Amino acid sequence: MDIRDFAPAKSPRKKARRLGRGNGSGWGGTAGRGHKGQKARSGGTVARGFEGGQMPLMRRIPKWGFTNIFKKKYVICNIERLNSFADGDVVDQESLQAKGLIRKSKDPLKVLGDGELKVKLTVKAKLFTRSAEEKIKAAGGQAEVI
Repeated sequence: MDIRDFAPAKSPRKKARRLGRGNGSGWGGTAGRGHKGQKARSGGTVARGFEGGQMPLMRRIPKWGFTNIFKKKYVICNIERLNSFADGDVVDQESLQAKGLIRKSKDPLKVLGDGELKVKLTVKAKLFTRSAEEKIKAAGGQAEVI
């Protein structure tokens, strides 16, 4: 460590550059705008995505499909994941999150029918696929729609 390592704290305040106040200021003449051209003029800004008259990238690349802004999103969970619960348990979105079987989300729960269910459970969810509902009932449980 040297004396040169010690310096006063840098101020969070930055002094404004006083442009166009003569060559002695360092910001005289062209005042930091360079020589000529669109960006040297007052009000001279280039629109975002403008490429000097060349066809912009966003217009050159192909487009397909559309995004449905009204699409309903669900947190999904397959039947086979419910085997980690004990017989007679009540399974809902909070209990699945607590066990780490689904991510925490504000979206409603949908149970899918992939896999086999070996325990008797009461499952509460917003939606069930037909096969999921059948497998829960075949195991002796209940599928309750919230």
